[in-house]
Amino acid sequence: MSFLSFKSKDIGIDLGTANILVTVRGRGIILREPSVVAIDTKTGEVIATGFEAKEMLGRTPKEINAIRPLKDGVIADFTATKLLLKNILVRVCKRYNVLRPRILVGVPSGITEVEERAVEETIIHAGAREVYLIEEPMAAAIGAGIEIDEPSGNIIVDIGGGTTEVAVISLGGIVISNSLRVAGDELDEDIINYVKRELNLAIGETTAEQIKKELGCAMPLMTQMTMEVKGRDLSTGLPRTIELTSSQIEEAMKESIEKIVEVVKNTLEKTPPELASDIMEKGIMLAGGGALIKNLDKLISIETGMPVYVAEEPLDSVVRGTEKTIQDIEKLRKVLKNSRKRR
Repeated sequence: MSFLSFKSKDIGIDLGTANILVTVRGRGIILREPSVVAIDTKTGEVIATGFEAKEMLGRTPKEINAIRPLKDGVIADFTATKLLLKNILVRVCKRYNVLRPRILVGVPSGITEVEERAVEETIIHAGAREVYLIEEPMAAAIGAGIEIDEPSGNIIVDIGGGTTEVAVISLGGIVISNSLRVAGDELDEDIINYVKRELNLAIGETTAEQIKKELGCAMPLMTQMTMEVKGRDLSTGLPRTIELTSSQIEEAMKESIEKIVEVVKNTLEKTPPELASDIMEKGIMLAGGGALIKNLDKLISIETGMPVYVAEEPLDSVVRGTEKTIQDIEKLRKVLKNSRKRR
């Protein structure tokens, strides 16, 4: 393969706490996998990433370290994130004949300058030619099909793995935003703690996530759902199977769900009156994996008195937003937080 056959293509990344999604210009979403990396502690080499590494969580011998290097939407373990991203980019660049791409990354709106630089440097080290950052709620709004350039107010609530982002957008900019470090991961933690406290059973993160997906609800369901769950009995230390109900999981997640609803209400309270009347008319858009929690849209609608809609494919909103932005980067440059080139 000649060097000239490699093309510099643009790549969009949703660098999520729970999942990483990658899009290549003209190809759509080409990678979707858990933000987990398994590293050999002796050599420092990557053994596995994504689904394979996630299977190893809580099951590894001491010479293998399976970790989630992102916490609350930002980099918690710089070295592991660098290894994870490098592994992903090498695979993507090889498969799609991409050479030193321009990369656009979705980041939380509450990110600090230090965290911003950490993301930029990690992506540059992983082989990018240029790095752009876009705030996740802005990317989610673009990905959900909201006309961000119009002189009217829109509100997006993006509930990811590590953060819940709420933003009021008008004229291509974020007028007001709130970032809450309570989201999908916190809900998993709530389920783990509830099962431990109320049922004396220890379960892992992966099991808690499955429970949340199957039984998680913000308000009682018309028909109660049940699920069999295996764990370790905390009294005997032996495996035990229990049956959980959707009302138990609603109870387990209640406090965190209330915090998410509260941050939406707080953002609305601070919204300028002209934009608030637009939002009353158009309603609230939910994106991110948390948007799939049953009856969450109904609860937010009751609490705010506004219509609430769930974006089409809510898990893909941020990465689709990065794809649309990078395709029209000159027009949408004003929505970017930065522009960093490799020296």
